[in-house]
Amino acid sequence: MATRSQAREVIVGLLYAYHCGNTNIGHFAAELLEEKHVRNRQKDFALFLFEGTLARLPQIDMIIKGLLKDWNFERLGDMEKAILRLGVFELMATETDRAVVIDEAIGLAKKFGDENAPRFVNGVLDAFGRDSALLKAAQESDLAQPKKET
Repeated sequence: MATRSQAREVIVGLLYAYHCGNTNIGHFAAELLEEKHVRNRQKDFALFLFEGTLARLPQIDMIIKGLLKDWNFERLGDMEKAILRLGVFELMATETDRAVVIDEAIGLAKKFGDENAPRFVNGVLDAFGRDSALLKAAQESDLAQPKKET
């Protein structure tokens, strides 16, 4: 049985593929999760993260753009965008502890990003998690979506 960390890793790969033009990747998400042995509750959690992130992509990108200091969103690497998108969505739509979400994102950045990615991802997600007004506004804009259990 896969862990939530492994589920997040698959989701980042799916978000990366989607961003790179494979807009039909969602049709294969469940199959890809199964191949990676992400099943049952972990699979449900992973699909929630993937589908939720895609459904709110414009809002998530606006949040990320607003958090960037002296950096252009278009200059971000595609993998870093995928990690940040997942992290922002998870912070706004789950009850997972902020430190856990950020730590998981840092781990993904270490694995898939460039050498500066972990520190960058940490800074952006920490800023979002600490900005209670921005976080609350993002959560309230999403009231129709139930919170996922952690």
